Amino acid sequence: MATTAMVALGAMAMPAMAQTTLRLVSKDLLTTNPDDVKEMEEIEAALKAQGTDVDIQIVDLPGSGYADALGVMLLSGDIPDIMYFQGGDQKMAEQGILEDLNPWIEKSAHIKDALWPHNVDRLANYPYLLYVYPPRAPQPVMRQDWLDQLGLEPPQTVDDYEALFQAIHDADLDGDGTTGNTLGLTGYGNTSELDSVFNQAFGVTGTWMKDADGAWVSSRVTDAEKAKIEFYARLASKDLFDKEFVTNTWDVKEDKFYTGKAGVIFGSSPEVIDIYTGKMRQAHPGEEIDLALLPVPSGPGGQGLAAVDVSKESRGWAISSLSENKEAAFAVLDFMASKEGQDIDRMGFEGVHHNTDASGAVTYTDQISTWYARFFNAANWTSPTPMLSPTAQQALDNLKSDFTPDNAFVWPADYAADVDATEQVYRSWVARFVTGEVSIDQWDAFVSEYNAAGGTRMAEYAATVLQ
Repeated sequence: MATTAMVALGAMAMPAMAQTTLRLVSKDLLTTNPDDVKEMEEIEAALKAQGTDVDIQIVDLPGSGYADALGVMLLSGDIPDIMYFQGGDQKMAEQGILEDLNPWIEKSAHIKDALWPHNVDRLANYPYLLYVYPPRAPQPVMRQDWLDQLGLEPPQTVDDYEALFQAIHDADLDGDGTTGNTLGLTGYGNTSELDSVFNQAFGVTGTWMKDADGAWVSSRVTDAEKAKIEFYARLASKDLFDKEFVTNTWDVKEDKFYTGKAGVIFGSSPEVIDIYTGKMRQAHPGEEIDLALLPVPSGPGGQGLAAVDVSKESRGWAISSLSENKEAAFAVLDFMASKEGQDIDRMGFEGVHHNTDASGAVTYTDQISTWYARFFNAANWTSPTPMLSPTAQQALDNLKSDFTPDNAFVWPADYAADVDATEQVYRSWVARFVTGEVSIDQWDAFVSEYNAAGGTRMAEYAATVLQ
């Protein structure tokens, strides 16, 4: 009996591992989605095996209007431990409810090695959001068989691109018996996709550039920008670029590509390029269609992908500075940057999205096309078997080799109205220039309106920030 009592006392002195409840909110992460719930369960099990016992509770918010819904929830005082922002974070950071992540990352076991170069710069400038993904730099693709039919080499210069768009337009690549009814290039919303590869070619090197007098000015009012917009307008005037880009939605843009109404489309990421390939093949059953990644062109101003804004993350993960469980919350994020965490987040579920044979070799099933990472795309993670097509892999390699940091910076709150007003002026004028509603001869009128809307005041502030 004495021995039994001693054992019982020993058990009381060594309590079971305490479980920490963590509330997590993220766009499109829902308790009603079985895959979301199952991934959280796998993360919990893996962390428990490592000595961290957490119960991750998903907080449901609507995907539509997510940023606003999250803001309302936070302002009401309901603040989860881990939060994904897609806008609205700066206001929360200014109110002191977001944790400075840099000290945590510095002592992390995994995240510090998983960061992409632009992540490092953005965290140095704004330490509240973490978004471990390659930069979004749209790159152009077209059907390889169409390029082969044209007998052209991939375009190397701005002039080559115009010639390619013209050749697509003039040919009957879609086989409908009519020439001249296929656009060289389509887009949607605005011209930011095109800017990704044409900015540097025309000499638009960053958000801020120096004028002839050595003063800092917005690149949007420079001669380099004017030349680029004039190029876009010329393409549109010849029916080489889609004049309906302003009213196109992303799915309309894609449909024009799949149905042969446009020859070139921009993919926002390597994974999206592979999605385009899959959807193109679905639209043309029985045809083995591959996409060709077109090179970043050289031009009168240079060559390269557009400079990447490193002032801050526009979206990403944050930890509540008011949380009583910061250590456990960061442990979750740090785990997701580890190899084991990335295997869960990137490869999906064993037997569903991938299979592993007795030798340990991994093969992906067709279901992998429906899977997406809920957390990170770590720079140092390698899939056990290739996940990307050679075309998409080349796009990823371009992002790695052609990274140029921009000189944009975070604006103080009292400049928000100026930033919004100048953006509206710029986008409105560009749309009218490109569609031919106004002539490029009215460039000076645009510059005057832009500066009056806040451009002059913003340039004066920029001069105090930039060296």
